[in-house]
Amino acid sequence: MVTRRAFIDATSAVGATTLLGTTPAAAATTAPTPSAAGVTHAERRARDAIRAANVGMRASYAALKSELSTRLSPVIVVQNDATGGRFTLIRDGSPSETICPVPELFELAKSISHVPQGLFSILAAYVSDTVPNLPNASRIDPHDLDMVAFRGPGSVDWIGPLQEYATTLTTARRQLVNAHLPRELELSCRKILDESLTFVRDSVRDETFDMASFTRFSAATYPSIRTTMAYAASAQISGVEGLMRKWRATVGDEQWKDLYTVVLSIWTTSEANQASIIIRRCMNPTKVATHLIDLSTVEIPRDPISVALDNLARIVADNVSAEMVLPTDPVVADAFKGKEDLLSVEILRQLGGPAGAPATSASATESACPLLGKKARPPV
Repeated sequence: MVTRRAFIDATSAVGATTLLGTTPAAAATTAPTPSAAGVTHAERRARDAIRAANVGMRASYAALKSELSTRLSPVIVVQNDATGGRFTLIRDGSPSETICPVPELFELAKSISHVPQGLFSILAAYVSDTVPNLPNASRIDPHDLDMVAFRGPGSVDWIGPLQEYATTLTTARRQLVNAHLPRELELSCRKILDESLTFVRDSVRDETFDMASFTRFSAATYPSIRTTMAYAASAQISGVEGLMRKWRATVGDEQWKDLYTVVLSIWTTSEANQASIIIRRCMNPTKVATHLIDLSTVEIPRDPISVALDNLARIVADNVSAEMVLPTDPVVADAFKGKEDLLSVEILRQLGGPAGAPATSASATESACPLLGKKARPPV
């Protein structure tokens, strides 16, 4: 059976070269011939002939997807970034307008709220790899900590980088008043910077720090971080919703009701993404489930528009294909159309999972794990 994963595996040269910056090797489109002992020449020829059917499918599918990507309309592609996002309106397969709509206040508020994370990034490798007796100790995975604390507390090599970052923070603190931020936001930024500089001063003076001292510092900044978050969120909502109103007027209500939106983000922000939350309120509520796509990427693609359109074309084609190719099994058709691998339904059945359970179901995977002494159900 051809799986959804097989479609992804080197079907489209456009998507692969755009996202990875490389040209797929010939082997990506031509399956290797097995060299198992005892396989006759006739058997190899027969098996290659079978594989050729899949190669032909991939070529046809890639051609359909390539042409479809030039016809998609209207589409909004969102690239999340430090300034609140870069938004591109696409009509008839071509970019019409690109705008960064979020007010500068968003970036300024988040810049200061990220300071404790900046300090953590400098110091993390030098903490002890043992989870201390902290209120949140049970929430820290010991192995994760062991991986992060790869240098350990026996070195003071962190002092130089910490002092260098403190110089940057000192400049920001001195110039803060000249930024003319709202008074509440300015006070919160001041608190975060002051607490950070105090922590740096004490740590450098004592030539030591630990997880306990760091968490005491970060806890003291958290109320102010919440304030910066509130200002950043407000700025992003106003900017994105304003742009959506503008583009809706440009596109017209009739086309807007069929709007596709693709939001590109890294894995850590792909669920409940901030841009997606705002945009979904501006879309046709009956189509949000199928027309708002959160596309998680390993890193920012070199050509985000092409990557977004390539993936959207795949999704749109599969929405129709699932119902035409698999018209008698809605459960498998839904797996084909959604994020699940097409084989997930059958794999779960063989592993003893509940029918129709999502592929990520812990009960469906762990309970059937051979390491726990249970075996998968054989195929029928």
